[in-house]
Amino acid sequence: MGMNRSISRRKMLRLGGAGLVGLGFWPGQIFAEATATSSDEFSFIAVNDLHYLEPACRPWFDQVVRQMKTSAPKAEFCLLGGDLADNGTIEQLTEVRDAFANLGIPVHTVVGNHDHLSDTDRSAYERIFPEQINYRFEHGGWQVIGLDSSEGTKSVETIVSDATLSWLDHNLPKLEARKPTIVFTHFPLGESVPMRPLNADVVLQRFAHFNVQAMFSGHFHGFTERYEGDASLTTDRCCARVRNNHDGTKEKGWFLCEASGGCLSRQFVEFRPGL
Repeated sequence: MGMNRSISRRKMLRLGGAGLVGLGFWPGQIFAEATATSSDEFSFIAVNDLHYLEPACRPWFDQVVRQMKTSAPKAEFCLLGGDLADNGTIEQLTEVRDAFANLGIPVHTVVGNHDHLSDTDRSAYERIFPEQINYRFEHGGWQVIGLDSSEGTKSVETIVSDATLSWLDHNLPKLEARKPTIVFTHFPLGESVPMRPLNADVVLQRFAHFNVQAMFSGHFHGFTERYEGDASLTTDRCCARVRNNHDGTKEKGWFLCEASGGCLSRQFVEFRPGL
């Protein structure tokens, strides 16, 4: 949805973030107009839903990593958007960690519902990927935020937890609203996307004053794209040996993303087993 830029600043401030979102505006884009964009240029990989299940998955993911390095030799980090494992076991998660370590770049993850051993146990994930539940980092003048959007092992009609919402309330005031920002989650946040959390709008409202350029998510195995102003909210096809795409497509792969001048572009890269 495009923004009507004729809205006055006085009205914008009176409405506040939640009011602007209700009218179809993404205020972070408005507030960003008066600020210089990041001049750094870099590329990164975003991939979701690996579903590592069994030993036969390891050589498959070794091929994935080799093709990632070929398709994106200058990538500076990788985002893994949840469901790294299929059953949340320490063995599965360890193999994913070790396979993707061969990228030779920082790998940042968020937890998915399949990364839980039970509704109350994600201990294996936290052991193998410590301090990667709700967190943030900076890269090249950009802010990147990873969020826990899962509710145990549930896959539908979920709620983003109070712990995640509290983390946002505590940490977002520490960030610079005008810096270009990336958010990545497991569950999709875009309007009407299948399997979207019931309180996804509550999460989006907290970013109303931020210059969010993209939100990358998974869980729904298929490409979707929604917009909040100029911010792109996507899901992607899975990159799993043992799972299929929900939308009936056959391709498996990842996004190769390019940041330049405070904006993002992306392309889908298809994984081709055996190459």
